[in-house]
Amino acid sequence: MRRFLECLIPNSTCNLECSYCYLIQQGRRKQDPGHYNYSPEIIGKSLSKKRLGGTSLISMTAQGETLLSKELPQITKEILKQGHFVNITTNGTISNKFDVLLNETEGYHNHLHFSFSFHYIELKKRNLLETFFKNIRKVREAGCSILLQINLVDEYIPYWEDIKKLSLEHVGALPQVALTRDESNNTFTPMTKLSFEEYKHIGSEMNSPLFEFTCKNFMVKRKEFCYAGYWSATLDMASGILTGCYGNGFKYNIFEKPEEPIPFHPIGRNCTCKYCLNSSHFLSQGCIPSLMPLPSYGQLRNRKEAHWYTKEMEEFLYEQFEDVNPPIKFIQKTEFEITSFFTHIPFLFRKFIFRLHFRNALQRLIKIIS
Repeated sequence: MRRFLECLIPNSTCNLECSYCYLIQQGRRKQDPGHYNYSPEIIGKSLSKKRLGGTSLISMTAQGETLLSKELPQITKEILKQGHFVNITTNGTISNKFDVLLNETEGYHNHLHFSFSFHYIELKKRNLLETFFKNIRKVREAGCSILLQINLVDEYIPYWEDIKKLSLEHVGALPQVALTRDESNNTFTPMTKLSFEEYKHIGSEMNSPLFEFTCKNFMVKRKEFCYAGYWSATLDMASGILTGCYGNGFKYNIFEKPEEPIPFHPIGRNCTCKYCLNSSHFLSQGCIPSLMPLPSYGQLRNRKEAHWYTKEMEEFLYEQFEDVNPPIKFIQKTEFEITSFFTHIPFLFRKFIFRLHFRNALQRLIKIIS
């Protein structure tokens, strides 16, 4: 069995202030270093191969800068000791934290992947461009794998050629491009004043499989049977609460009793999201087998010509769930569908009540006006 866990690190502290950061958009930047309820040893033990079923991908990111979590190096080591592959998303600027992390994880670097977010304007404004690329070189020389990724926003377009030049010079390839959402009003529109076609045209200049895949799946409601919750899950690293996918499905504290089996449960056709919010993570690994074949997680991110991945990382991230995991049988799938539906009754009830209140309020308003 192979699984994927998208893990949230409890830290909203950051040394950058990017305009497109969703916390800043929504006014939720607290500069809170966060707190873990469990030790790194317990976290590592809770994520054993026996419990997850086999070698898995554990991806860790924070609401702020991930490396500012002081417990992160030891947590990373404990997870790597279990034999898993680990991805860490970072803004690439906290040099001393890279030193600590690389030292703590010595011997496991071929299983360690860094996703470097290229926040060009903030890096330039704070004179951190040299530091950023120096840290990329540092982790590559240590034997880790890397991804260089940039968010496409209008403010970067005047610098697009400079960004290309810097990327080719320092990492040997153009960056992968992330579609950036405007979440200031809880909407799901691209953060741009351009038309979507114009926006996609700018992004396509980087020849980014990641950008192309994300655009293709943007705002497409998925109705197929989804194995998220069974082959993948989201995990709050502070509390240990595991959910099927961004709050969907069953909730279970996997750190409280690390010896007990984890009751993985697929969401099936009961996803409450408007569309797959992180398709490049979940769909690319095969959470919806009926959509296959699709490019893998690694194919969307790696630049083979620039050797961003170690041999071990490439072999693992180019593999997908269906290459390893047996499918759920029809009878069991039906049972999962029924139980998953009942977990969504509270959500459906809240949705109904909201609509009822809205309709009543609207009727009262019309009565007042008339």
